[in-house]
Amino acid sequence: MALSHLFRSDLPDVEVGGSTVHATVLRHAARLGDKPALVDAATGRTITYRGLATGTERVAAALAARGFGTGDVLALYSPNLPEYAVAAYGAMAAGGIVTGANPMLTADELAEQLADAGARVLVTAPPFLDRALAAAEKAGVAEVVVFGDAAGATSFDTLIDQSAPPPTVVGGELAALPYSSGTTGLPKGVELTHAGMVTNIRQSQAVLEFREDDVVLAVAPFFHAMGFGLVLPCGLAAGATVVTLGRFSLDGFLAAIQEQRVTVTVVVPPIALALAAHPMVADYDLSSLRAIGVGAAPLSAAIELRCAERLGCVTGQGLGITEASALLTVGPLDAPRRGSVGRLVPNTEARIVDPDSGVDLPAGRTGELWVRGPQLMRGYRGRSGATAATIDGDGWLHTGDLCYFDEDGYLYVVDRLKELIKYKGYQVAPAELEHLLLTHPAVADAAVVPRPDPDAGEVPVAHVALRAPATAEELLRYVAARVAPYKRLRAVRLTESVPRSAAGKLLRRVLADGERRDAERSDAERPDAGAGR
Repeated sequence: MALSHLFRSDLPDVEVGGSTVHATVLRHAARLGDKPALVDAATGRTITYRGLATGTERVAAALAARGFGTGDVLALYSPNLPEYAVAAYGAMAAGGIVTGANPMLTADELAEQLADAGARVLVTAPPFLDRALAAAEKAGVAEVVVFGDAAGATSFDTLIDQSAPPPTVVGGELAALPYSSGTTGLPKGVELTHAGMVTNIRQSQAVLEFREDDVVLAVAPFFHAMGFGLVLPCGLAAGATVVTLGRFSLDGFLAAIQEQRVTVTVVVPPIALALAAHPMVADYDLSSLRAIGVGAAPLSAAIELRCAERLGCVTGQGLGITEASALLTVGPLDAPRRGSVGRLVPNTEARIVDPDSGVDLPAGRTGELWVRGPQLMRGYRGRSGATAATIDGDGWLHTGDLCYFDEDGYLYVVDRLKELIKYKGYQVAPAELEHLLLTHPAVADAAVVPRPDPDAGEVPVAHVALRAPATAEELLRYVAARVAPYKRLRAVRLTESVPRSAAGKLLRRVLADGERRDAERSDAERPDAGAGR
């Protein structure tokens, strides 16, 4: 079917597939030898390119000796550390699949992901070992490995001391299994192939142009597509040095840039806001920076401009989703357009579709963004219905984002059809919190919606109808005890009933509109409705 309003990247196509992720990131290892590939910002611990290649091979051999092979899943429950890359690429070299888990997940939340992924091995760091062991036991994971040494788990050092020959496999079809809530609902495993991820690395590099002399600060977490699909592999594939930041604090982030002479980083909007306005920034020498990317949620044109002017470096935005390996659009370094998330990366097509009529819309008109390209996921693991609802029969992925292209092909994000809440770049699924609230004996009905927040972007707020006496504070504590910190409710509003359609569907947009109006009022004018932030 001919499409009257089809948007295509005007950049030359890149090669599709033809390699594995681990081979791509190690392509310069032999030549670069003792050059630092990964540096831990907190301790200065360094892994050279030679060490990364050797470590990858030895981890693959150790895993193969344990019977780990093609299609098996290794989970990483850890902050950003140099060893994270060794473990991940070693698992891929053994033919396995890597799933990253947010280290803020509770043991029960982690167990759910491990069981859904079918993980055989779990790798973690000492501060998270207790939760990892509890989750592994609940999910039936065969072995827990810990970076360094700790009682109750296999030391990662025993894997990299492995002297057995590496496995003969080149790699399985699937490379990674990150978890995403997609456009709505509960987290699902996103099946990413080596071909798709390698292609997206090339697509990203065609625009971002990471250089061998770059020092790339990896503040984006490696369990997230921005970190694992973009920052880490693009940095290594270019032969740059990647500096890992295990725990974010503004002073630690700024100190890492100053001390490591960082040239490139990719951040979420709250960090860009701090770079644009926080007085602490003036206390550090950030003159080494040449480019900053912003992703995971839209950033206003005004803040983007302030950030660029204050730091004196290129600042631009991009749009990426887990289901597309990482990146779909990015602002050209030589011509960013303020407030835009950039232009399509190579080999990528897009449509703007009216969500009501299904009609394709031209430049300047707002509708749902549909995309197609070789970087898209194979599907959601074990969820054919969810896959079919996201990628149609013609290969178009329905993003759930309301967007428009301008006449020059720059994309602007206006709103979201999807119901996910973006808290500091993290995805919070309303359905997950609603299901949890409904397990409280006093709760009859619940709806969770976003409230705009100047620091976090959005925070989750619950509207709850009761069947028995309970306070908002009690419900806040109930949820907080059962979820990761970023998922915690920031307010509970007690109401007589939660609005639903005649078919019983939650009318979240009605509540979300009210939250947006309330957020626009001053603190003095905002009504007290349960518990505050």
